Amino acid sequence: MNISAVNIQAITAVVFFAAAIAVSRMIVNIYSGRWKAHSAMLLYMRVLLGFLLAGAVVLGYYSFAGIDVMPAGW
Repeated sequence: MNISAVNIQAITAVVFFAAAIAVSRMIVNIYSGRWKAHSAMLLYMRVLLGFLLAGAVVLGYYSFAGIDVMPAGW
């Protein structure tokens, strides 16, 4: 298959966004009391959520602009 690097970048942005939605649902479940977790785990999940959202925004922006920012090996 010969998929362009910009399309792989866009797919990766969508996957990051979907993962961010899953992590945010986990955080909501912890805050509502359905799941139990330590405060360090909650901090880790918030940081992970931030990185996933930032990655999705940056990769999505550059893929719409047509700029390849991923490494050459991808």
